[in-house]
Amino acid sequence: MRGLPDIFRAYGPEYLEQYDNQIVPSHRKAIQDIIQCRTEQLGGQVWFCENCSQYHYSYHSCKNRHCPTCQNDQTDEWIEEQKKLLLPTTYFMATFTLPEALRQLAYSNQSIIYTILFRASAEALQELAQDQRFLGGQIGMIGILQTWTRDLFYHPHIHYLIPGGALSPNGKKGKKWLRSQNEFLMHVKPLSTLFKGKFKAALKKAGLFGHVPSTVWKQKWGVHIQPVGNGPSAIKYLAPYIFRVAISNRNILNMEKGIVTYRFKDAKTNQYRTRTLPALQFIQLFLKHVLPRGFVKVRYFGFFATKKRNALQHVKELIGQLFEQKTGKPKAPRSFTCPHCGKHMMLIGEFSKRRASPTFDTISLNISSL
Repeated sequence: MRGLPDIFRAYGPEYLEQYDNQIVPSHRKAIQDIIQCRTEQLGGQVWFCENCSQYHYSYHSCKNRHCPTCQNDQTDEWIEEQKKLLLPTTYFMATFTLPEALRQLAYSNQSIIYTILFRASAEALQELAQDQRFLGGQIGMIGILQTWTRDLFYHPHIHYLIPGGALSPNGKKGKKWLRSQNEFLMHVKPLSTLFKGKFKAALKKAGLFGHVPSTVWKQKWGVHIQPVGNGPSAIKYLAPYIFRVAISNRNILNMEKGIVTYRFKDAKTNQYRTRTLPALQFIQLFLKHVLPRGFVKVRYFGFFATKKRNALQHVKELIGQLFEQKTGKPKAPRSFTCPHCGKHMMLIGEFSKRRASPTFDTISLNISSL
């Protein structure tokens, strides 16, 4: 089995040479970081087992958000942080998908189109939620941008996690919590129409409307809403969307003679299928999902927005259950067990990044106590 770092090491130089003038900085950095992840080039630590006198090197990760080696490191930490936002109610997942006719424009103008996708979908949700026929108040949303399908192709869409209820406007008796029906949040047909209209207006404002075929405004835009259970289960359901990258190393099955074979799970059959592509085409396909530098892929709206967290506290009070705000516990020191005997290993030294392969001459070892 081969992973993404192996593919980048073997064919990255050829890809960079062939597409030199077309490669954006974020793509170059992703290639470099993924190649160097958990290697001596990023530095690390050396551990020693007193029981069997074995040394073990622990190399630093690249921490690039598109690296499959680093993809799960922050999941648990994010889940713990989101627990502070949870409400004791049914949650819904709303998904907004960019039409196929707009995807090339999106790829060529990623920061602009992705931002419009966020704003248009969030505003459409809020506007319909304030309609008295549905909820009649302000909702809270956590939105996550994803750009790929299971088979790795470019497919920009946003998932929103939404608690089933809304904070009413000020009335004679003040604000109140307006609970949604257990299996229903709002109708998707008017939501889709609102979303399309707001996206269209934003494209005009950005000067990109002329690049869109007129037929796209006559078709239905993909919007879907479904209940996903209570708060903790909903957060756990959503977490993989936050830190998952386009493909994991375990799903890359083979790399041989310039050909890459990878697997994916078919959404209809729930069975694994395989696809084989030339290595350079595979690299290009993967890099389409590397986001522009600094682009925020997780955003908070409504009473989840950072500036409105006081409103969130009010919602909790209205529902009648205050949530305990736990302080984060300090992280335990990182430790290793010896791969030879299973005993605990002690940290005896560290080395800087981008040095030559570590040797005992280049590492300051603290062995006086051994």
